[in-house]
Amino acid sequence: MLIENEIKQGDCTTVLRTMPAKSVDLVVTDPPYLVSYRSRDGRAVLNDDCPENVLSCFPDLYRVLKPDSLCVCFYGWGKVDAFFDAWTGAGFRPVGHIVWAKNYASHTGYLKACHEQAYLLAKGHPPKPQTPICDVQPWQYTGNNLHPTQKAISVFTPLIEAFSAPGDLVLDPFAGSGSACVAAARAGRRYVGIELDARYCEIARERLADPHYFQRAA
Repeated sequence: MLIENEIKQGDCTTVLRTMPAKSVDLVVTDPPYLVSYRSRDGRAVLNDDCPENVLSCFPDLYRVLKPDSLCVCFYGWGKVDAFFDAWTGAGFRPVGHIVWAKNYASHTGYLKACHEQAYLLAKGHPPKPQTPICDVQPWQYTGNNLHPTQKAISVFTPLIEAFSAPGDLVLDPFAGSGSACVAAARAGRRYVGIELDARYCEIARERLADPHYFQRAA
C-alpha cells in the first residue's frame, strides 16, 4: 500500500512492512538516540531505551527506498557502533557525514555538547547533487515546545532540496512533531511520516494542515 501526504500513527517497524518496495525517493529521519533521554521538563521519547525497536527498522527502510537513493539519519554519537551495525547490516553504505554547529551547549560533561550529527547513507550509487551542500550546517533552536527533541524545519530543508526533486516521495519513519514532513511539503515534495506517540502524531498533522504554518520559521 503506497502512503503519501499522510502521518501514520504506529510503530514504524510494523507500518513500513505495509509499504511497497522501491517506492520512496529519500529518507530523512531523526530516530531516538538510544540514550534514555529526558528533557529538563521531564518529557521522554518512546523507544529511546529500546534499541531493537529502533534499529530493526533499517532493513525495511532499505527495502522501500528506490535503487540508487539516499537516507539521512541523525544518531547519538555514544551509540554510533549500534547505528552503524544496523545501517550496514541493512545494506546501506555511508557516503557522507553532516554536522550542525550550535551556539549553545545541550549539556555539559567532559565536553560541552555543541553539535548534532547525521550520516548520509546510500542504497546503491545515487547521482551526486549538482550543488552539494556543506557538511557543516547552521543550527536553529526551536525551544522544543512541540517535542522534547524537536528539530527546526530549516534543519531538514537543505537536505530535502539537495537529495530529492520536486514531486519525489520523502519518508520520515520517526516523524515526531513533523518538521521533516513540513519541510518536504514546503519544498514541493510528497511526504510520509510515521510516529509512534499519538500526541506528536496529532501535532504533526495539525502543522501540516495549517496553511499559515508554511510561513513560519521553525
